[in-house]
Amino acid sequence: MHNELTQNDIRLMQEELDRRRIELRPKLLEAVKEARAFGDLSENFEYKAAKQEKNRNESRIRFLENMIRTAVVIPDRAEEGTAGLYDKVTVYLEEEGVEETYQLVTTVRQDVLHGRISKESPMGKALMGRKEGERFYVSVSRDYGYYAVVRSIEKGRDDGSAPLNRY
Repeated sequence: MHNELTQNDIRLMQEELDRRRIELRPKLLEAVKEARAFGDLSENFEYKAAKQEKNRNESRIRFLENMIRTAVVIPDRAEEGTAGLYDKVTVYLEEEGVEETYQLVTTVRQDVLHGRISKESPMGKALMGRKEGERFYVSVSRDYGYYAVVRSIEKGRDDGSAPLNRY
């Protein structure tokens, strides 16, 4: 499996990975040692909580290492006049009769509640490379899809405002 990431995605992941390895890991190991010293481990809530937090950190480290190792670096710029990564695209949804604005991002930075959709989502796939005024079909499943029209494209760049997703 390959993850399509921008150079900036990889940089952010590496920074988090370094912070988790260098700063957080030693603190969490010390917290486990301190909690273990409280005595009976079968009824020691502090020990269980410290161990759980340490394991959560180790899991995130493995996840980040895997994402970086399997990454395929993709460009974060699209041709002028076409929708690409970090662009804000206003779309008219014909079926609903409403306009929606989305920012296209990589999968590791999507956040639908804040209008950031993955380039891998049905809408994201359909939008990539489209031009203003272009009508296109969004295929949601084999049996369902809908038409939309690109109303405007506001060229964007990765300004760091879209954080990496947790899990």
